[in-house]
Amino acid sequence: MNIKSLLLGSAAALVAVSGAKAADAVVVAEPEPMEYVRVCDVYGTGFFYMPGTETCLKVSGYVRVDIRGGDFFAKASNDSFVDEDNDIHIKDTYNNRARFQLRVDARSETELGTLRSYAAINFNYQANDGATFVENADGRFVRDGIYDNDDGLGIEHAYIELGGFRIGKTDSYFSTFTDYSSGVLNDGIVPYGPFATLQIAYTYTGANGFSAGIALEQGDEDEGFDGAGITEDYAPYVVGGVSLTQGWGKIGVVAGWDTWQEQVAVKGRLDVNITETASVFVMGAWDSGGDREESPTDNGSNWYAPWQGDWAIWGGTAIKFNEKATFNAEVGYDDWENFSVAANIAYELVPGFTITPEVVYADNFDLDDSDAWGVNVRFQRNF
Repeated sequence: MNIKSLLLGSAAALVAVSGAKAADAVVVAEPEPMEYVRVCDVYGTGFFYMPGTETCLKVSGYVRVDIRGGDFFAKASNDSFVDEDNDIHIKDTYNNRARFQLRVDARSETELGTLRSYAAINFNYQANDGATFVENADGRFVRDGIYDNDDGLGIEHAYIELGGFRIGKTDSYFSTFTDYSSGVLNDGIVPYGPFATLQIAYTYTGANGFSAGIALEQGDEDEGFDGAGITEDYAPYVVGGVSLTQGWGKIGVVAGWDTWQEQVAVKGRLDVNITETASVFVMGAWDSGGDREESPTDNGSNWYAPWQGDWAIWGGTAIKFNEKATFNAEVGYDDWENFSVAANIAYELVPGFTITPEVVYADNFDLDDSDAWGVNVRFQRNF
């Protein structure tokens, strides 16, 4: 009996020791502390700290669909064909575009001020004028516009800022310092300045609403007229401006010097806040490019003056009806009697999704029938 009890006790002890050793062999790793994304509210909504850094990042953009119809858009896109009698006809069809824009904005504070890098990239699917030449009944080759849709990729902005300095690709200082013309979709039918360019700029912003700036620009050959648009001999284009912003509105003036053509363009703008929900603006511009009556082919040689003639004027308004609907309008007129009107109502159907129907009218502009109408409906989802 004693022997049996001894054997059972020994076996139980061995089992207990074996179990203890087996338990000791299992090692459970300690969970690593999780680093949550922190909100960065220094630069506004949407920014967050990149993990492990003091850099604030914002990723945003929009998806947009434009549906456009009418003779204005057909003529503006050269969507035409030539018949057997060599007469040009405008196609009665619609013109469309779908765009995805991606924006990336990274900022951090340094001893020299805010360091910022910004990029906006457009992915487009839109109608293009695939112009070609066809042989008519007389054996002559004449132009035939073909309506087609193509994919495209473009960099709208890509620049670096430190303090008040900026370097990179963006829109011309001549167009942005006095602000884009208005909130209509087809702004600048009478053009008010150039856009895409490489730029080195400095802007001083005072505490009392005063701002001043200067920029050196390369220009862009695609936006040039009569062979102008790009610098040569290493001499950059020069732009400078001053402005004052107060509670009643804003006033500003900007001047651009085309070093290739040795011409200057000057533009001034006045914005007035009528009420908290309504504002108006008037803008005028002048070009030193010579006497148009004596030399009409000289029109547009100044890169900073794409309007026709020596001068141009614009006006417009923005009226916020309620939290969802805003009315925008713009009128343009230049020295060569080109006249344009665009008006829309931007309606935010739900937060982040806006539908904007717009009506456009243009007169002169070397159009076949002197004037043209068009309708543009935009669907845009911002994020």
